[in-house]
Amino acid sequence: MTEDETRLPCQFQVQENEQVVQVSWIKELPDGTKEHIITAHRTEGHTEFGRYSGRVRFESSRSMVNSALLILTTEESDEGKYICHISTFPYGNFERKLSLTVWTFPISSLDPVVLEEGQSFHVAASCRSVARPPPRLTWDTDLPGQAQNRSSEGGAVSTHFSLHPLRSMNGMRLDCLVWHPALEQPRRISNRLVVQFPPDASVTGFDGNWYMGLKEAELRCESGGNPKPKNFTWTRDGKALPDGLTVDGARLLFGRALRRNDTGVYECVVNNGVGTRKVKCNITVTETSRSVQEVIFDTLVMIIIAVAAGVLVIVMIIVIILVNRYHRRKNSKLEMELSKRM
Repeated sequence: MTEDETRLPCQFQVQENEQVVQVSWIKELPDGTKEHIITAHRTEGHTEFGRYSGRVRFESSRSMVNSALLILTTEESDEGKYICHISTFPYGNFERKLSLTVWTFPISSLDPVVLEEGQSFHVAASCRSVARPPPRLTWDTDLPGQAQNRSSEGGAVSTHFSLHPLRSMNGMRLDCLVWHPALEQPRRISNRLVVQFPPDASVTGFDGNWYMGLKEAELRCESGGNPKPKNFTWTRDGKALPDGLTVDGARLLFGRALRRNDTGVYECVVNNGVGTRKVKCNITVTETSRSVQEVIFDTLVMIIIAVAAGVLVIVMIIVIILVNRYHRRKNSKLEMELSKRM
């Protein structure tokens, strides 16, 4: 791995009456030439060459016994073929070749795209990564869409996720996963899909009981949409607002007591940069509040009931008197007839 320490093993098994005189590490370049890295001589000591000076050393102070080479900070350019060259006395030279492959950790990025509802099939996000060996990219999402993968020289890969944007998709997960042998588990680049859509609007605050003299009345323009709307325009009956009314964002404030002429159709126009919505509310201001009207109505009902009850009592009294007189007359007539017969 780049930036890590790399160990290239080399150990020579000496025979009886044999000794190692010199150990050398050489890199074989692609064009066939050779580049000396480091040499250890039994009597003349160690020598480091060129660009390797300060970057390499033998693993052991007894380099004639353990000739392993350490590259202290590995670079991509260190990849290639290496030769461990052993000079002995009296049997001559021996060497072995090693092939070093250098890996790099993935360098990754995710580029999200802001979409609008109603667009055609469109790229929602792009994920890119570069490493040695080339990484593998996948998407972790529940969104219905299609992924397209591409690769280029130098270990660079990319993937693009496309879909038909809907407002219901806004905020849904669209993560990119980077898979590479240098990683114990895939690296997750978190992302949430952004879909912009026009606002919805409704006016709240009017409960049907606005009357002359009511204070601190207000209307509110409730709106959705993405992004959240910040531009609100209020009018009454298609004209400018009356005096004493102020606009505070989505709120229409009545800074004075209500008047009868505050009655009218109030319209809120809301815009969020994606679209515009208009909503109207018909406001009626009465002379008295609904509670006062209900009290008056209840009083009138009680009066009517009382008058009706009084009339009913009078009628009953009259009926009783008439019935009583009728029976008295009838009894008197019967008494006269009996008297005549006797």
